[in-house]
Amino acid sequence: MALVEQLSESATPLADPESTGGTLTVNLSAIDVNWRTLARMIVPGECAAVVKTNAYGLGLEPVTRTLASAGCKTFFVADLGEARRVRACTEEATIYVLNGFAYEGSSAFVELRARPVINSMTELAEWDAFVAAQLWRGGAALHVDTGMNRLGISAAEAAALAPRVQMENHGISLLMSHLACAEIAEHPLNNVQTRLFREIRTLYPGVPASLANSSGIFLGDWTHCDLVRPGAALYGVNPTPGNPNPMRGVVQLTARILQVREIGPGETVGYGALWTAKRPTRLAVAALGYADGLMRSGSGTDRGGGAAMVAGKRCPFAGRISMDLVCIDITETPQGEVRRGDIATFIGRGVTIDDVANAAGTIGYEILTRLGRRSHVIHRVPEPAA
Repeated sequence: MALVEQLSESATPLADPESTGGTLTVNLSAIDVNWRTLARMIVPGECAAVVKTNAYGLGLEPVTRTLASAGCKTFFVADLGEARRVRACTEEATIYVLNGFAYEGSSAFVELRARPVINSMTELAEWDAFVAAQLWRGGAALHVDTGMNRLGISAAEAAALAPRVQMENHGISLLMSHLACAEIAEHPLNNVQTRLFREIRTLYPGVPASLANSSGIFLGDWTHCDLVRPGAALYGVNPTPGNPNPMRGVVQLTARILQVREIGPGETVGYGALWTAKRPTRLAVAALGYADGLMRSGSGTDRGGGAAMVAGKRCPFAGRISMDLVCIDITETPQGEVRRGDIATFIGRGVTIDDVANAAGTIGYEILTRLGRRSHVIHRVPEPAA
């Protein structure tokens, strides 16, 4: 499919290739394909989309519009500020606010037609008071903690509450929980949580239920319930670690090479002198650093580290990643092939978001949300039909 470039709403006037070292390209067509792939897996259930944290750092507005055009009807956000941005993109969508309900912010739920995710009995009491006072019928999700031990009412509270929900109008439109270890398919907590949620679900007949996140979808249809809530998988993170990634890559991160230099055996590179040349070495110094989301923990040391694609070869980092710079060992590329002004690719073309995360000792989610803060951001969208 042909693609055209569109400047992100989040890009600043200075965020252009001449004024920044990094360029972050977000392929919205890949997000469209990823959502459709997941939606087909859970038929007849509904596939929602988690677009919190600025759509995992990739631009809430263009991502929301893409997903809405693909057919997504339900979105999950962190707070009311994000709900406002989603509502501006899609008039009809259902929007759930994960961070819950507070009475002082209740008018915004009415204005935006957003639904809170009720995370405690205190929130439920405030929600009930609001519903009674405003005669509001907008709906809310009830979050039950089945083993994450983060947000949510307890299983005992959910069981005690169930008869009241059948008799009184609490406006509960969704029953939900969250898997703690879905990315580890064999983890016993997956079965514990799923069984407990099934038991609770039987107490709420007629109320749609949601359990599976991105990785949870791939555990099997026993986790799908009525609605699934993928997030990271939409953006290209592998929801099945250790197996081939079933999702398309979404982001590409590149930067200009500022200098090519040579050093001799025994010379060190970067802060702390943690990388030592074992042979005559050629280095490319690229205009990207931890201020651009390239995590310092992925630095190149004598024990290994991250890598970039330069001149078609995967080349390891050499030395500490600095705030604005990273050195790359390009010795294996042909002499003279890499020059000042050439482009190095840090995500894409052979380096995945999960590769970057593994080198830094973290997860793709964290990498995604750190990208694009000062890079030139391009959203590539499907070309309009003629």
